[in-house]
Amino acid sequence: MSTSTLSSRARPPRAGSPRAALTAAVLALIVAIGVLVWGPVGSSSSPAVSSVPSSAAASGPAGGALPDGTTVHDVDRPGVVNLDQELLAALRAAAAEAADDGVSITLTSGWRAPAYQERLLREAVATYGSLTEAARWVSPPTKSAHVAGRAVDVGPAGATWLSRHGTRFDLCQVYANEPWHFELRPRASDDGCPRMYADPTEDPRMAP
Repeated sequence: MSTSTLSSRARPPRAGSPRAALTAAVLALIVAIGVLVWGPVGSSSSPAVSSVPSSAAASGPAGGALPDGTTVHDVDRPGVVNLDQELLAALRAAAAEAADDGVSITLTSGWRAPAYQERLLREAVATYGSLTEAARWVSPPTKSAHVAGRAVDVGPAGATWLSRHGTRFDLCQVYANEPWHFELRPRASDDGCPRMYADPTEDPRMAP
């Protein structure tokens, strides 16, 4: 191919030519689409982003972390409102009766996002030295009742009250090593709470 041919192909179209008009139209279309999607140049608007929280965000309030003093009536806390509704109803009924006894049922943990649960598991491994030992305290995200919204951890005063009265509300302590962990057992008010597991590693739900 000659140098003159290459030069002619690299030469931009003349203004007013059909090719120049077509190029201008294509550029205008690209700019219009950009404005629709991204907003005008220099504007403060930004493109839509995924509503799925990042790992860091999922470890905070959006992922279920609860501040001190959280109660079962805190409707602005994902860790509370994302609980199973039957469990939440039972907790609120129990909290009302506990209040009559001068006891406040507070939650230290409720529903958790998988990323938050994964972080807690990693921290437990670092604390206890192995995954086997950590599993006695923290379940993997795929097995956790917290991730499913079916478990709560209760503050000391409320846990003591529930250990005595929770059965009437179908609320049972599940693990002997976790006096703060309660789950709903629908027939407990009639049949009593099931025998507790020593720790989560005995729970059949944790089996591979």
